[in-house]
Amino acid sequence: MTLSIALVTSSYRGDWERCRILCESLDRFVTGHCVHYILVEEGDVALFRALEGPRRRVVSERDLLPVWLRPISDPFERGRRLWLSPFGLPLRGWHVQQLRRIAMGAAMDEDVLVSLDSDVVFVKPFDAGHFVSGDAVRFYRRAEGMAHVEPERQAEHARWSQRAAALLGLAPDPIPAPTYINTLIAWRRDTVRAMLERVRQVTRRPAMIALAGSRALSECTIYGRFVDEVEGRPERHIATDERLCAVYWDGPPLDEAGLLAFLAEMAPEQVALGLQSFTGTDPGLIRRVVGLGA
Repeated sequence: MTLSIALVTSSYRGDWERCRILCESLDRFVTGHCVHYILVEEGDVALFRALEGPRRRVVSERDLLPVWLRPISDPFERGRRLWLSPFGLPLRGWHVQQLRRIAMGAAMDEDVLVSLDSDVVFVKPFDAGHFVSGDAVRFYRRAEGMAHVEPERQAEHARWSQRAAALLGLAPDPIPAPTYINTLIAWRRDTVRAMLERVRQVTRRPAMIALAGSRALSECTIYGRFVDEVEGRPERHIATDERLCAVYWDGPPLDEAGLLAFLAEMAPEQVALGLQSFTGTDPGLIRRVVGLGA
């Protein structure tokens, strides 16, 4: 049996134009998947419907997340959102985007979830079937990856790993050397379901209540530690440190020369760019430079 693949993007109205560019690049370059799901807040559904097509669906978080997790306007930062929960501190959008992906990974019909941020753009042909080999799924793990995390971010990564350990019933120390965080990675649906059941058993609470109870949240780290330290079925995953997306994470907005230079420096196996939206690189420039038209 061939494992079926869904592409999954969690987005919001502030990234709508970037998400539109992602969709255009997917339609031009990417094959091998059944459907592309875009997960958004209920209030953003109407806006994102314009991106739907024969193999693209917009999914409201109200169809994925518990009713007790509700968004409000941030009273202290204009234009930003908070999600209120009775089980912990208010969550930011990037926390809730992770919860949506986890929920979608468990709820969808397809066997494999390929996660794409909305500020990714494909620049080369890519078959999503690359993530599947027989009955196994390629699983991102960078050995000794913690050693490559920027010093100012190591404490945060440590908190994510310790939180994953608490949710999964693992010893918090030593923090494992591998890292599992990357753009353009694949999860198994059945592994996500097993991970959520493990969280429920360990915490003795519904999994979403446990996950939403802390802002120390990295869905990639929870999934990675589950696969490595709990699941115990290596035939289901093929570990790889292949980074298919070249990411521009920090720095000033790229101008045309900077973006062309970044493209020129892509490794041969890299098929997409991840130009983090908070760097402020102009979406129109991205569209023009990667050849997607005006």
